[in-house]
Amino acid sequence: MRKLTFIAGAAVGYVLGARAGRERYEQLRAAARRLAENPAVRNGVDTAAQSGRQAAARAAGAVAERAGDRLPDPVTNRLRAVGERRG
Repeated sequence: MRKLTFIAGAAVGYVLGARAGRERYEQLRAAARRLAENPAVRNGVDTAAQSGRQAAARAAGAVAERAGDRLPDPVTNRLRAVGERRG
């Protein structure tokens, strides 16, 4: 994940810092669009999003379990809602 973040940051930095002109910008933009539309990339993004949601649900459950009734009701309700979406 860090590698992907670095690559994305480098690409954004290049686009923002480059003096290559509009033509190069359009080339980079088209390449980014093709990458985003690639089914393998989209599946990877979906898988990562689902893993993130599952991790958040597990963390919410752990917090709710450890904190018990010491949390304010709105926080407890939110943790419960996140935990119920586990999947």
